[in-house]
Amino acid sequence: QVQLVESGGGLVQAGGSLRLSCAASGGTFRNYAMGWFRHAPGKEREFVSAISWTSSGQYSRTYYADSVKSRLTISRDNGINTVYLQMNSLKPDDTAVYYCAGGGGSGTNTKDYDYWGQGTQVTVSS
Repeated sequence: QVQLVESGGGLVQAGGSLRLSCAASGGTFRNYAMGWFRHAPGKEREFVSAISWTSSGQYSRTYYADSVKSRLTISRDNGINTVYLQMNSLKPDDTAVYYCAGGGGSGTNTKDYDYWGQGTQVTVSS
């Protein structure tokens, strides 16, 4: 059973940065696509970013929601089974609980992922 644990959330002023981490255990990490979703009060859980499984050539594709493109960067370190979400130029609209997800496909739908973390709160003040 794969377990995912997020960390790195917190309170930051608009324009600031945070780096979220998601540590995975219980599976072959490099074979899983990993994603980040967020859930803000009164809204549905939405896709933020995803990174594909790592090919034999050590290459992973990345995907971003239009609302975060150029401000957020997803990456993975297969050596320590961790995926990161570097968030820069944060806006109050980025305030949400951020969830890490893992599964067989790096899609934008929650149904594309089999495993979920417990979430970490990100609050951006204006």
